[in-house]
Order: sequence, then C-alpha cells, then structure tokens
Amino acid sequence: MELFVSANDAKLVRDAGRDVFPAGVGSDTLSLIDLDAEPSAVLATVDVRTSIVGPPQAVALSPDARWAAVAAPTSYDRDAQALVFHEILQVVRLGEADPAVEVIELGSHPQAVAFTPDGGRLLVTTVSGEVIVFAVTGERVEQRQSVAVSSGRLAGIGVQPDGSAAIVSLRDEQGAVVLDLTGADVTVRPERLATGVSPYVVDTDAAGRWAVIGNVGWGGKARQGGQSVADVDLVTLVDTTQVPFRSVDHAAVPSIPEGVAISPDGRWVVALCMAGSQIGRDRPGHSDTGRLVLFANDNGRLRRVDELPTGAAAQGVVFSRDSRRIVAQLYADRCLAVYRIDADALIDTGVRIDVPGGPASLRRN
Repeated sequence: MELFVSANDAKLVRDAGRDVFPAGVGSDTLSLIDLDAEPSAVLATVDVRTSIVGPPQAVALSPDARWAAVAAPTSYDRDAQALVFHEILQVVRLGEADPAVEVIELGSHPQAVAFTPDGGRLLVTTVSGEVIVFAVTGERVEQRQSVAVSSGRLAGIGVQPDGSAAIVSLRDEQGAVVLDLTGADVTVRPERLATGVSPYVVDTDAAGRWAVIGNVGWGGKARQGGQSVADVDLVTLVDTTQVPFRSVDHAAVPSIPEGVAISPDGRWVVALCMAGSQIGRDRPGHSDTGRLVLFANDNGRLRRVDELPTGAAAQGVVFSRDSRRIVAQLYADRCLAVYRIDADALIDTGVRIDVPGGPASLRRN
C-alpha cells in the first residue's frame, strides 16, 4: 500500500482568484488514500477543521499509519464574513471503524506538522514562532516541549530520514533554521539557511542528502500591504550531507510554488505553482491554470526539464516511494491528480482521486 493523507477545506472556494464561502458545503475532512489500489481509493474520511490558508504541510501521517495530525484549523463566521483561526491541533486515531479525533489546545495557531521517522515525536510549527513537540507513545500523544524559534510566523517543516534534524522555514524572518533532534530535548542549531522571500514548504529525500524549500515570495506577505502580480519565485536546494547544512542552488519558478517536493532518491524536484491562477481575472498576471514544473537535481544544481499546466489554486505535492509518480492537489477541481516521470518528461496519467472539498494539505507516511 502507498498511503497518503489529504486535508480538505470544504468551506472556501477559489473562483478565478476570488475567495467564496458558499452555504451548506459540509465539514472539512481528512482523507486516507491508497495510491496503489486499482483504482486509487479513499480508504477513510474523517471530519476535521483545516484550511487552504497556510502551508500545504498541515497534515501528517505516522510511519505506522496509526495516527494522523491535522493543523491550520479554521471556521467561517458567516455573520462577520470572516475566517476564524483556531489554536488547536487535531490528532486522528486511524485503523478504527469510526476513527476518533482528539482536539489538543495549543495557545497558538498551528501550521505544518511532521512525525519523526521512528514515529516517536510529532513536531508542530506555529504562527507565534514556536515549534511544539509531542511525544507519541503507545496510545497517547502528549505535549512535551515548546521551542522558541522565531519572533515571526513559521511555516513548513521537513525531517531528516534518520531523525537527527528538522528544517523549519521562517516565513516572516526569512531563511530557515535547523532543529537538532538527537537529544532528549529539541534544540535550535545556530546556523541559518539562505532562502528566497517567504520560505514555505520544506521537503527531504530518503537518503539524507538533499532538502528543498519552496519560497512563495511577495504573495506570502500580501497581508502586510501590496498585491502580487505573479512575479516569479524561487525553489531552494539544500545539501544536508554536511553540518552545517548549506543552500547550494536556487531555481526560478512561476509565482507561488505552493507545493514543492524532492523525490525519495533525490534525483527530481517538483514545484506545484499557482502561476497567476490565484489572481482575479481583472488583475495583471492572471492565469486560468497553475503550472507543475519538474527539475533534475544534477548533484546540487537544479535543471528544468519539463512543465505542464495544471489546476487552479493547486496546493500540496508529493512523490511516491519509487520516485516515479507525483501526486498533486488541485484545489479548485476538488481532486488529487497523478503524474509520472518518463525519461525527462512529465506525463499526466489521467488518474484523478476525488475528495470532499478543496484539497489543501498533503503528506505521505
């Protein structure tokens, strides 16, 4: 089985760059998906709270697939016509006929979540600049530590495959930090990694050689004034074979690479970009479609090899374990799309996995 979890936002509809909140849409959900089923199948659907507002790493699946964590919780206040941002983490106990959802108060709005490879820890980034560390033991998920990382918002997180370190993106301060996970307590290493503007999603390969960081640019700072006009943004490649880790290349991509992933074998990097589909039709830079861009990793240099149009307001993207298939969340189309790499070409397989809402966050176990 090739298991994924997708967190789906039912309440917010992206319509040609506009945010619409229709009535009677039902609950946000978590979907557990088996990519290897014929056809690919949704194994379970659980009601949760989540949102497109935040990095598309606001969901995680434990290595043994017993637990899922869901962050970026919001609801819509129809009277105030505003999103309400909640300060809770939701932990879902999978493997039951009726999966149970435990709600944990955090005191800050959570962003990205990630389990360590041994399944013993759950790391949660927050908008208050803290990483909250949970211990996962037997039948319990318990908060153990809060690590001050930044004075601004944090975004994505990627954990090294040996569990020794994690990279956390500093959305407001810029750059990324490295957390040391080798001790009983999580600590912050002194070095910073260079990134583009508004670093967002972080992903790591399976060999501990490379990591990649997506940078969403001025669009990630729109609430601080000004408007994005679909300027190009950057993807950052990080060499993790040496300590301190080092950013070794940056590659230009269409605007707002919401989802970025590196293949488990480290050979490929993919960016799922809004490319102007997040902008209204009456504004400069609008596009009806997003773009999926594929790079080859030539031993530390990113070489663009192919690009395809894809759905509007696309979100998370991940590779399959064999490094040949790519699963992308097409938010406006309310489905996951499956692509594959054939030589140096991206191929749309035509496989679509429907989910009950706009797919907003995606992870593989």
